[in-house]
Amino acid sequence: MPTFLSRFKSCVAGIFGVIAVSGALAQAPMSKDETPGWYRMKLGAFEVTALSDGTLELPVDKVFPKVDPGRIRSLLARSYLSTNVELTVNAFLVNTGTRLVLIDTGTGTSQMFGPRLGKLLSNLRASGYSAEQVEEIYLTHMHTDHIGGLMRDSRPSFPNATIRANAREAARYLSEDQMNAAPADEREDYESAMSIFKPYLASGKFKPFDGETELIPGVRAMPAPGHTPGHTIYVVESGGERMLVWGDLMHVAAVQFPLPSATFQTEWSTRQSAQQRQTVFADVASHRYYVAAAHVAFPGIGKLRASGDGYAWVPLSYIFGK
Repeated sequence: MPTFLSRFKSCVAGIFGVIAVSGALAQAPMSKDETPGWYRMKLGAFEVTALSDGTLELPVDKVFPKVDPGRIRSLLARSYLSTNVELTVNAFLVNTGTRLVLIDTGTGTSQMFGPRLGKLLSNLRASGYSAEQVEEIYLTHMHTDHIGGLMRDSRPSFPNATIRANAREAARYLSEDQMNAAPADEREDYESAMSIFKPYLASGKFKPFDGETELIPGVRAMPAPGHTPGHTIYVVESGGERMLVWGDLMHVAAVQFPLPSATFQTEWSTRQSAQQRQTVFADVASHRYYVAAAHVAFPGIGKLRASGDGYAWVPLSYIFGK
Protein backbone atom coordinates (compact mmCIF):
# COMPACT_ATOMS: atom_id res chain seq x y z
CA MET A 1 0.00 0.00 0.00
CA PRO A 2 1.55 3.36 -0.99
CA THR A 3 2.70 5.44 1.93
CA PHE A 4 1.91 9.13 2.40
CA LEU A 5 5.54 9.96 1.47
CA SER A 6 5.39 8.03 -1.80
CA ARG A 7 2.10 9.67 -2.75
CA PHE A 8 3.57 13.09 -1.91
CA LYS A 9 6.64 12.46 -4.09
CA SER A 10 4.40 11.35 -6.96
CA CYS A 11 2.28 14.50 -6.65
CA VAL A 12 5.34 16.78 -6.60
CA ALA A 13 6.76 15.03 -9.68
CA GLY A 14 3.49 15.59 -11.52
CA ILE A 15 3.43 19.29 -10.65
CA PHE A 16 6.99 19.81 -11.87
CA GLY A 17 6.16 17.84 -15.01
CA VAL A 18 3.28 20.26 -15.79
CA ILE A 19 5.56 23.24 -15.13
CA ALA A 20 8.20 21.80 -17.44
CA VAL A 21 5.66 21.25 -20.23
CA SER A 22 4.20 24.75 -19.74
CA GLY A 23 7.69 26.24 -19.96
CA ALA A 24 8.36 24.38 -23.18
CA LEU A 25 5.09 25.59 -24.69
CA ALA A 26 5.81 29.18 -23.64
CA GLN A 27 9.05 29.03 -25.61
CA ALA A 28 7.34 27.92 -28.83
CA PRO A 29 7.81 30.51 -31.61
CA MET A 30 4.75 32.46 -32.80
CA SER A 31 3.51 31.23 -36.17
CA LYS A 32 2.82 34.72 -37.59
CA ASP A 33 0.43 33.18 -40.13
CA GLU A 34 -2.72 35.11 -41.07
CA THR A 35 -6.17 33.97 -42.11
CA PRO A 36 -7.19 34.64 -45.72
CA GLY A 37 -8.53 38.18 -46.20
CA TRP A 38 -12.02 37.51 -47.46
CA TYR A 39 -15.52 37.72 -45.99
CA ARG A 40 -18.81 36.65 -47.57
CA MET A 41 -22.40 37.71 -47.00
CA LYS A 42 -25.78 37.44 -48.71
CA LEU A 43 -27.55 40.50 -50.10
CA GLY A 44 -30.98 39.30 -51.11
CA ALA A 45 -30.27 36.58 -53.69
CA PHE A 46 -26.79 37.97 -54.42
CA GLU A 47 -23.52 36.97 -52.80
CA VAL A 48 -21.05 39.71 -51.85
CA THR A 49 -17.44 38.84 -51.00
CA ALA A 50 -15.17 41.44 -49.42
CA LEU A 51 -11.54 41.04 -50.49
CA SER A 52 -8.62 42.60 -48.66
CA ASP A 53 -5.73 43.96 -50.67
CA GLY A 54 -3.81 44.75 -47.46
CA THR A 55 -3.03 47.90 -45.50
CA LEU A 56 -0.77 50.93 -45.56
CA GLU A 57 0.24 53.48 -42.96
CA LEU A 58 -1.26 56.95 -43.41
CA PRO A 59 -0.09 60.10 -41.54
CA VAL A 60 -3.61 61.35 -40.86
CA ASP A 61 -2.52 64.65 -39.34
CA LYS A 62 -1.05 65.63 -42.74
CA VAL A 63 -3.84 64.66 -45.15
CA PHE A 64 -6.68 66.93 -43.97
CA PRO A 65 -5.18 70.39 -44.52
CA LYS A 66 -8.42 72.29 -43.87
CA VAL A 67 -9.03 70.75 -40.44
CA ASP A 68 -7.27 71.99 -37.31
CA PRO A 69 -4.57 69.42 -36.36
CA GLY A 70 -5.76 69.49 -32.75
CA ARG A 71 -9.25 68.48 -33.87
CA ILE A 72 -7.77 65.63 -35.91
CA ARG A 73 -5.78 64.35 -32.92
CA SER A 74 -8.86 64.60 -30.69
CA LEU A 75 -11.02 62.59 -33.11
CA LEU A 76 -8.33 59.94 -33.52
CA ALA A 77 -7.87 59.67 -29.75
CA ARG A 78 -11.58 58.85 -29.36
CA SER A 79 -10.87 55.70 -31.42
CA TYR A 80 -7.60 55.00 -29.52
CA LEU A 81 -5.54 55.86 -32.61
CA SER A 82 -2.34 57.80 -33.06
CA THR A 83 -1.80 60.14 -36.02
CA ASN A 84 -0.35 57.24 -38.05
CA VAL A 85 -3.36 55.12 -38.99
CA GLU A 86 -3.23 51.76 -40.76
CA LEU A 87 -5.52 52.32 -43.74
CA THR A 88 -7.28 49.31 -45.24
CA VAL A 89 -7.66 48.74 -49.00
CA ASN A 90 -10.75 46.64 -49.82
CA ALA A 91 -12.46 45.50 -53.02
CA PHE A 92 -15.80 43.74 -53.43
CA LEU A 93 -16.90 40.79 -55.55
CA VAL A 94 -20.60 40.55 -56.43
CA ASN A 95 -22.07 37.27 -57.68
CA THR A 96 -25.59 37.89 -59.00
CA GLY A 97 -26.09 34.24 -59.90
CA THR A 98 -25.62 35.03 -63.59
CA ARG A 99 -22.68 37.47 -63.55
CA LEU A 100 -19.49 37.76 -61.50
CA VAL A 101 -18.52 41.39 -60.95
CA LEU A 102 -15.46 42.81 -59.16
CA ILE A 103 -15.68 46.39 -57.91
CA ASP A 104 -12.16 47.88 -57.78
CA THR A 105 -9.01 45.78 -57.92
CA GLY A 106 -6.58 46.99 -55.23
CA THR A 107 -2.99 48.06 -55.82
CA GLY A 108 -1.59 45.05 -57.68
CA THR A 109 2.20 45.02 -57.76
CA SER A 110 2.51 48.81 -57.65
CA GLN A 111 5.44 49.97 -55.52
CA MET A 112 3.72 53.25 -54.67
CA PHE A 113 2.12 52.02 -51.47
CA GLY A 114 4.48 49.66 -49.67
CA PRO A 115 4.89 45.92 -49.00
CA ARG A 116 1.68 45.19 -47.07
CA LEU A 117 -0.53 45.51 -50.15
CA GLY A 118 -1.12 43.55 -53.35
CA LYS A 119 -3.00 40.66 -51.69
CA LEU A 120 -6.25 40.82 -53.67
CA LEU A 121 -5.59 38.03 -56.18
CA SER A 122 -4.42 35.58 -53.51
CA ASN A 123 -7.47 36.40 -51.38
CA LEU A 124 -9.74 36.01 -54.41
CA ARG A 125 -8.35 32.48 -54.89
CA ALA A 126 -8.69 31.74 -51.16
CA SER A 127 -12.37 32.76 -51.37
CA GLY A 128 -13.02 30.06 -53.98
CA TYR A 129 -12.94 32.10 -57.19
CA SER A 130 -10.34 32.56 -59.91
CA ALA A 131 -9.39 35.71 -61.81
CA GLU A 132 -10.49 33.98 -65.03
CA GLN A 133 -14.06 33.72 -63.72
CA VAL A 134 -14.47 37.49 -63.28
CA GLU A 135 -16.63 38.78 -66.15
CA GLU A 136 -17.03 42.46 -65.30
CA ILE A 137 -14.85 44.93 -63.39
CA TYR A 138 -16.39 48.21 -62.26
CA LEU A 139 -14.02 50.94 -61.13
CA THR A 140 -14.99 53.66 -58.68
CA HIS A 141 -12.16 55.83 -60.07
CA MET A 142 -8.70 55.52 -61.61
CA HIS A 143 -6.30 56.09 -58.73
CA THR A 144 -3.67 53.37 -58.60
CA ASP A 145 -4.84 51.80 -55.32
CA HIS A 146 -8.12 50.98 -57.08
CA ILE A 147 -6.90 49.94 -60.54
CA GLY A 148 -3.40 48.52 -59.91
CA GLY A 149 -4.71 44.97 -59.64
CA LEU A 150 -5.81 45.02 -63.29
CA MET A 151 -2.25 44.06 -64.27
CA ARG A 152 0.21 41.47 -62.99
CA ASP A 153 3.63 40.65 -64.49
CA SER A 154 2.86 43.00 -67.43
CA ARG A 155 -0.26 41.00 -68.32
CA PRO A 156 -3.97 41.55 -67.65
CA SER A 157 -4.90 39.91 -64.35
CA PHE A 158 -8.48 39.32 -65.49
CA PRO A 159 -8.24 38.04 -69.08
CA ASN A 160 -11.98 37.49 -69.55
CA ALA A 161 -13.27 40.68 -67.96
CA THR A 162 -14.80 43.79 -69.47
CA ILE A 163 -13.67 46.96 -67.65
CA ARG A 164 -16.21 49.73 -66.94
CA ALA A 165 -15.65 53.22 -65.55
CA ASN A 166 -17.15 56.68 -65.91
CA ALA A 167 -16.22 58.41 -69.20
CA ARG A 168 -15.16 61.56 -67.31
CA GLU A 169 -12.63 59.48 -65.40
CA ALA A 170 -11.19 58.07 -68.61
CA ALA A 171 -11.03 61.51 -70.21
CA ARG A 172 -8.88 62.70 -67.32
CA TYR A 173 -6.56 59.84 -66.46
CA LEU A 174 -6.03 58.36 -69.92
CA SER A 175 -5.01 61.69 -71.46
CA GLU A 176 -1.40 62.82 -71.82
CA ASP A 177 -2.56 66.44 -72.12
CA GLN A 178 -4.35 66.16 -68.78
CA MET A 179 -1.28 64.53 -67.22
CA ASN A 180 1.01 67.30 -68.44
CA ALA A 181 -1.32 69.91 -66.97
CA ALA A 182 -1.51 68.18 -63.58
CA PRO A 183 0.74 69.02 -60.59
CA ALA A 184 3.99 67.04 -60.69
CA ASP A 185 3.17 65.07 -57.52
CA GLU A 186 -0.07 63.74 -59.11
CA ARG A 187 1.33 62.60 -62.46
CA GLU A 188 2.21 59.13 -61.24
CA ASP A 189 -1.50 58.25 -61.14
CA TYR A 190 -1.86 59.28 -64.80
CA GLU A 191 1.20 57.32 -65.90
CA SER A 192 0.00 54.29 -63.97
CA ALA A 193 -3.52 54.47 -65.45
CA MET A 194 -2.30 54.78 -69.04
CA SER A 195 0.09 51.86 -68.64
CA ILE A 196 -2.48 49.64 -66.90
CA PHE A 197 -5.27 50.33 -69.41
CA LYS A 198 -3.15 49.91 -72.54
CA PRO A 199 -3.87 46.18 -73.10
CA TYR A 200 -7.56 46.55 -72.20
CA LEU A 201 -7.91 49.43 -74.67
CA ALA A 202 -6.09 47.45 -77.37
CA SER A 203 -8.40 44.46 -76.95
CA GLY A 204 -11.57 46.58 -76.84
CA LYS A 205 -12.37 45.43 -73.31
CA PHE A 206 -12.65 48.89 -71.79
CA LYS A 207 -16.19 50.23 -72.14
CA PRO A 208 -16.79 53.57 -70.39
CA PHE A 209 -20.29 54.69 -69.41
CA ASP A 210 -21.74 58.15 -69.00
CA GLY A 211 -23.78 59.24 -65.99
CA GLU A 212 -26.18 57.08 -64.00
CA THR A 213 -26.30 53.71 -65.73
CA GLU A 214 -27.70 50.25 -65.02
CA LEU A 215 -24.74 48.06 -65.94
CA ILE A 216 -26.38 44.70 -65.28
CA PRO A 217 -29.67 43.86 -63.54
CA GLY A 218 -29.19 44.71 -59.87
CA VAL A 219 -26.02 46.82 -60.24
CA ARG A 220 -26.22 50.53 -61.08
CA ALA A 221 -23.52 53.18 -61.46
CA MET A 222 -24.28 56.46 -59.66
CA PRO A 223 -21.99 59.47 -60.36
CA ALA A 224 -20.41 60.93 -57.23
CA PRO A 225 -17.84 63.48 -58.47
CA GLY A 226 -15.62 65.18 -55.95
CA HIS A 227 -12.69 62.96 -55.13
CA THR A 228 -12.14 62.76 -58.90
CA PRO A 229 -14.25 64.09 -61.82
CA GLY A 230 -15.68 60.67 -62.66
CA HIS A 231 -15.77 59.15 -59.18
CA THR A 232 -18.63 56.63 -59.07
CA ILE A 233 -20.63 54.80 -56.43
CA TYR A 234 -22.13 51.41 -57.33
CA VAL A 235 -25.59 50.56 -56.02
CA VAL A 236 -26.18 46.82 -55.62
CA GLU A 237 -29.79 45.71 -55.04
CA SER A 238 -31.42 42.31 -54.60
CA GLY A 239 -34.47 41.04 -52.75
CA GLY A 240 -35.32 44.43 -51.27
CA GLU A 241 -31.80 44.92 -49.84
CA ARG A 242 -29.40 47.64 -51.02
CA MET A 243 -25.65 48.12 -50.68
CA LEU A 244 -23.61 51.14 -51.77
CA VAL A 245 -20.02 50.42 -52.80
CA TRP A 246 -18.57 53.88 -52.42
CA GLY A 247 -14.87 53.86 -53.29
CA ASP A 248 -13.12 56.98 -52.00
CA LEU A 249 -16.18 58.85 -50.80
CA MET A 250 -14.23 58.80 -47.53
CA HIS A 251 -10.84 57.59 -46.29
CA VAL A 252 -10.46 57.78 -42.50
CA ALA A 253 -13.43 56.50 -40.50
CA ALA A 254 -12.35 58.00 -37.16
CA VAL A 255 -12.26 61.48 -38.72
CA GLN A 256 -14.81 61.64 -41.53
CA PHE A 257 -17.75 59.83 -39.96
CA PRO A 258 -17.99 62.27 -37.04
CA LEU A 259 -16.81 65.16 -39.29
CA PRO A 260 -18.10 64.62 -42.86
CA SER A 261 -16.88 68.08 -43.92
CA ALA A 262 -13.23 66.93 -43.56
CA THR A 263 -11.77 66.71 -47.06
CA PHE A 264 -8.75 64.68 -48.12
CA GLN A 265 -5.77 66.58 -49.53
CA THR A 266 -5.92 65.04 -53.03
CA GLU A 267 -9.59 65.79 -53.75
CA TRP A 268 -10.29 67.10 -57.25
CA SER A 269 -13.06 69.30 -55.77
CA THR A 270 -13.16 69.66 -51.98
CA ARG A 271 -16.55 71.38 -52.21
CA GLN A 272 -18.19 68.58 -54.20
CA SER A 273 -16.46 65.89 -52.13
CA ALA A 274 -17.88 67.31 -48.88
CA GLN A 275 -21.33 67.69 -50.44
CA GLN A 276 -21.31 64.09 -51.68
CA ARG A 277 -20.38 62.77 -48.23
CA GLN A 278 -23.13 64.74 -46.52
CA THR A 279 -25.75 63.62 -49.04
CA VAL A 280 -24.76 59.95 -49.21
CA PHE A 281 -24.15 59.60 -45.45
CA ALA A 282 -27.59 61.02 -44.70
CA ASP A 283 -29.24 58.73 -47.27
CA VAL A 284 -27.65 55.48 -46.10
CA ALA A 285 -28.21 56.32 -42.43
CA SER A 286 -31.90 57.18 -42.86
CA HIS A 287 -32.61 54.07 -44.96
CA ARG A 288 -30.19 51.75 -43.14
CA TYR A 289 -28.59 50.63 -46.37
CA TYR A 290 -25.47 48.50 -46.30
CA VAL A 291 -22.21 50.21 -47.18
CA ALA A 292 -19.09 48.59 -48.64
CA ALA A 293 -16.16 50.94 -48.05
CA ALA A 294 -12.73 50.74 -49.64
CA HIS A 295 -10.87 52.23 -46.68
CA VAL A 296 -12.78 51.13 -43.57
CA ALA A 297 -11.25 48.30 -41.50
CA PHE A 298 -11.76 44.95 -43.23
CA PRO A 299 -14.23 43.70 -44.29
CA GLY A 300 -15.40 47.31 -44.65
CA ILE A 301 -19.11 46.39 -44.66
CA GLY A 302 -21.58 47.98 -42.27
CA LYS A 303 -24.18 50.69 -41.83
CA LEU A 304 -24.24 54.29 -40.59
CA ARG A 305 -26.36 55.86 -37.89
CA ALA A 306 -26.68 59.54 -37.11
CA SER A 307 -24.64 60.62 -34.07
CA GLY A 308 -24.64 64.28 -33.04
CA ASP A 309 -23.56 66.40 -36.00
CA GLY A 310 -22.00 63.41 -37.73
CA TYR A 311 -22.34 59.65 -38.00
CA ALA A 312 -21.20 56.47 -36.32
CA TRP A 313 -20.09 53.32 -38.12
CA VAL A 314 -21.97 50.11 -37.24
CA PRO A 315 -19.93 47.13 -38.51
CA LEU A 316 -21.68 44.14 -40.01
CA SER A 317 -22.38 41.45 -37.42
CA TYR A 318 -20.54 38.23 -38.23
CA ILE A 319 -22.88 35.33 -39.04
CA PHE A 320 -21.27 31.94 -39.63
CA GLY A 321 -22.51 29.87 -42.52
CA LYS A 322 -25.07 32.33 -43.90
